Amino acid sequence: MKHRAIVWFRQDLRLHDNEAITTALRMAEEVIPVYVFDERTFKGATRYGFPKTGKFRAQFILESVEDLRQGLRRLGSDLVIRMGKPECIVSDLAKELKCSWVLCNRERTHEEVLVQDYLEKKLWSAGVELLYTRGKMLYHTQDLPMPVHHTPDVFTQFRKENENITPVRLPFPAPVSLPSLPGGLDQGEMPGLTDFGLTPAEPDPRAALKMKGGETEGLQRLQYYLWGNDVIKTYKETRNGLVGGDYSSKFSPWLAQGCLSPKLIYHEIKRYEQERGGNESTYWLFFELLWRDYFRLLGKKYTNRIFLKSGPQNKPLKHLRDNHEMFQCWAEGRTGVPFIDANMNELNATGFMSNRGRQNAASFLVKDLKVNWQMGAEYFESQLLDYDPCSNWGNWNYVAGVGSDPREDRYFNILTQAKNYDPRGEFVRLWCPELALVPPEKIHRPDLITTPERNLYKMGTYPKAVVRIDKWAH
Repeated sequence: MKHRAIVWFRQDLRLHDNEAITTALRMAEEVIPVYVFDERTFKGATRYGFPKTGKFRAQFILESVEDLRQGLRRLGSDLVIRMGKPECIVSDLAKELKCSWVLCNRERTHEEVLVQDYLEKKLWSAGVELLYTRGKMLYHTQDLPMPVHHTPDVFTQFRKENENITPVRLPFPAPVSLPSLPGGLDQGEMPGLTDFGLTPAEPDPRAALKMKGGETEGLQRLQYYLWGNDVIKTYKETRNGLVGGDYSSKFSPWLAQGCLSPKLIYHEIKRYEQERGGNESTYWLFFELLWRDYFRLLGKKYTNRIFLKSGPQNKPLKHLRDNHEMFQCWAEGRTGVPFIDANMNELNATGFMSNRGRQNAASFLVKDLKVNWQMGAEYFESQLLDYDPCSNWGNWNYVAGVGSDPREDRYFNILTQAKNYDPRGEFVRLWCPELALVPPEKIHRPDLITTPERNLYKMGTYPKAVVRIDKWAH
């Protein structure tokens, strides 16, 4: 009798560097790839009532799953697609097909852990073994110089302990062929956005980059950014840009869904440095991959505490309120602070926001509006194309001052930031069309614009600021 194994795809939607597929092919004669659209993730809501997966990320995931299916078909296999609760569907499939094993990427955050733990119990009762594999991180946890629960609470210490010491393992090669699926097995149909109760979004021509889901697109982006246009050579200088496709790598959506392996990116950076020369920018892209690993390790270390208002530091933060009125102004880009509104408008129209924009928008919500940071973190969870639980909530922990940040009060002077990173207001004019005619010297100071000038610049209903902008001018 042939041994069968299910490979349950989660946030590892790729064929290159896929430990689950590599291991399954070594153990079993028949390998059955499965993806389940979890109804709680794609149809559910967050605690504050936002769609758990907004239309932009849902579309990106649909594209990624379809690309994976096409890749599997080219290798002689296919992807079994279902909708429902993965712990029930995968266990039922394993029993129906008389599988010996189910292999999947281990996740570390609360909701994902509940699913995989329940699946493990159901499989165990049926005599099927659940085997966990790795694929989200740059480093293999066994190679780290400390156990996960001893991860330093300061990133710089983590970086110094690892960057020149801990090896980055080579990626697993993509398979060259796969066994066909068992006869009579229904592969299942791909759902669409409307099946999740979501309305398809029209592409916005102002978007920094058209980001399509899938391993194919992710590999093309990697090829372009390093080898096609040498953009990596100026990454450190341009990474805080706001307009255009090349100011940062934009790898994050493909990394979040596992369409790109961080190990592959690392080894491509190393190859690039050998063939075309390294500099501070090539190092800095590696530095950002280190941050991803660090947030994931903090998620493992502090588990559910990263989601609590008091955070890993257990700070009460009684001054932060669930102020829905102020939150809506922020979320809808109606604060009257152009730099904040432009960033939120970009997020709402495209599902993407620059790292610089995220830091400013988060700081403004927490420090200036005194709104509970969890509301912002959940909104980002809903809207972001590149949402990753550990990175998103870890960054919000930092801004709120409840994470492992050596700086006691991380605060952004929004006016200074706007003048530094959008000195002539091109970004603001792009995403706040009401301000298109405002001259550069006044673009970030609508509080100084008189009523006749508002009429002259055709500012229409652009709102008065919800805070005093002049407080940042001193």
